Amino acid sequence: MKKKKRFPSLGMRIIKSAVGVFLCFLVNFLRGGEGIVFYSNLAVLWCMQDYINETMAKAKQRTIGTVIGAVYGLAVLLCFRAMPKPGIKIAGGMDEEQWMWLFRGLVISLFIIFILYTTVVLKKQQASYFSCVVFLSIAVNHVGDANPYLFVWNRFLDTMIGIVLGVLVNRASLPRKKHREILFVSGLDDTLLAPNGRVTAYSRVELNRMIEDGAQFTISTMRTPASLMESLKDIELKLPVIVMDGAALYNIQEMRYEHAYVFSPRHCRDIMAFFEMHQLPYFANAVVDDLLIIYYQDTEHEVYNTIVETLRKSPYRNYVKRPVSALENVVYFMLLETTERIEEIYEEMVALDMDQRLKIRKYDSKDYAGYTYIKIYNRNATKENMIHYLQTIVEAEKTITFGTIPGRYTHVVQPGSANEVVKLMKQEYEPVKLGRRHLK
Repeated sequence: MKKKKRFPSLGMRIIKSAVGVFLCFLVNFLRGGEGIVFYSNLAVLWCMQDYINETMAKAKQRTIGTVIGAVYGLAVLLCFRAMPKPGIKIAGGMDEEQWMWLFRGLVISLFIIFILYTTVVLKKQQASYFSCVVFLSIAVNHVGDANPYLFVWNRFLDTMIGIVLGVLVNRASLPRKKHREILFVSGLDDTLLAPNGRVTAYSRVELNRMIEDGAQFTISTMRTPASLMESLKDIELKLPVIVMDGAALYNIQEMRYEHAYVFSPRHCRDIMAFFEMHQLPYFANAVVDDLLIIYYQDTEHEVYNTIVETLRKSPYRNYVKRPVSALENVVYFMLLETTERIEEIYEEMVALDMDQRLKIRKYDSKDYAGYTYIKIYNRNATKENMIHYLQTIVEAEKTITFGTIPGRYTHVVQPGSANEVVKLMKQEYEPVKLGRRHLK
């Protein structure tokens, strides 16, 4: 069956861009048609960015570029007006008009040097392109104007109208109450991420906007910090993330562990003795000075060695080939064996009541067919415990969670519904307020 094509939703940036362009026409109409509305339209579209801080940066950049270009544009027009005609015959068959056209081209080109150098002196190189655009629009197209001051003023005014309208429209929003007292916690795989393993453009823009506005949002996942970096590189997270299935709280910005549930030395020795008795190669993940160290051993286990050779290339992972010490801050142990072998191991762990003293997770591998993982954590290393800890330190009044398991989360989302988390979060964080009613 042919998969039905889904079109992206119409974003507010598109709608606001159209509104901004229309307002430019409206202002030009109220001005009696003075100026050129085209320049206002360009400026309003340039300032219509995803985030308010980007809008302000673009507005500043365009303003500086317009001022520099307009000043030099007026200067070159006045130079041309004051310049006497040569009154001589030009060799090579060129008439006076052709010679002046070429001479003006030389002067305009030399002025480009002054413009670019001015942006360097003022340390505003990001405005250099627009300075040149404004300058050329004046110097090339309006040499013969009777009143050069009038055009330069209108050129500047048209651009400033567009900039002001762009900033105002992009900042405009419906009246909403912002619930900054809520801690929002979302799962990652099959929850926030799209099937391609990335956050969608819609979720990225809206999520970053709410975080910038003060929303308290974080992620809870089984992944380690290393495997988060690529997927969340476009999200400006401010709160630490809950990683390794609730075993640790990691601050991405400062690259340090805020909190972790580690094994006692006795539990470490018991687990390692069990592995050694069954001759099982394992990985021990320990936090050492805010680094996650992955201890491994020599083995002929093919898949085990493949994992080491594949993942050790990451700059965020630190592999050390030696047995882990029971005195280190071990966060979790990991096994990867054939599914049949794992079932035998797990049954024996249950028979020894290890599942009562420890937290044991068992799940099939997506990368290695026929293989299954076992991960062993401190008994207290749960997402619920870590969420409660985080809620306490950020002083949130309540927590709202998003995940795919019914009965475990505040909002249950279907796997693959990548935008659903952000849409639900918007309804909770900033419900539209009309009168006394909140529209969700």
